[in-house]
Amino acid sequence: MSGWRIHDGTALALPQESIDTDQLIPARFMSRPRTEGYGDYLLHDLRFDGAGAPVADMPLNRHPGATVLIARRNFGSGSSREAAVYALVDYGFRAVIAPSFGDIFAGNAVNNGLLPARMEEGQVEALIAALGDGRAQARIDLEAAIATIGGAEYPFDLDPIRRTKLMNGWDDIDMTASHHTEIAAYRTARRAAHPWAWPST
Repeated sequence: MSGWRIHDGTALALPQESIDTDQLIPARFMSRPRTEGYGDYLLHDLRFDGAGAPVADMPLNRHPGATVLIARRNFGSGSSREAAVYALVDYGFRAVIAPSFGDIFAGNAVNNGLLPARMEEGQVEALIAALGDGRAQARIDLEAAIATIGGAEYPFDLDPIRRTKLMNGWDDIDMTASHHTEIAAYRTARRAAHPWAWPST
């Protein structure tokens, strides 16, 4: 996974709250191989009607190719399925902006290069109102923690460790491995201080 610091794209609003992982990718699609891509299944039951026809007023259908999604609170709640993040990433999204996220979803997002940007609810509502049914140019600056959308700047919250992982393209294992020098030094000191705790062979 490659890291990133600046993302330029387009933003659209999905003015709903509590969009859960089953909505992001219905369970019936999760048996498909990841190599086929999960983007077509993102929000499938909101994007398509019972006959499989696109829902005309669904924001993702009106504005294909958007890369920044603005939604209301509790985005990614529900089950721990990582496939929900795969669907967003495979569709082309690089960031989701919302007042709050499901904890497991947010962790999975960062490990797959997707930014879960927390923003004050009032700012999110202002963004949703400004975008309306349209879309706008967007720039996400990870280092500054600022989203510039439609020419206006909006700061967002991002844990420093998650920022580091996103900028370097790291998952949890990579993050641990980045401390290999300190880990090795601790192991050496521990062995010297407590030799009786180590096996003789």
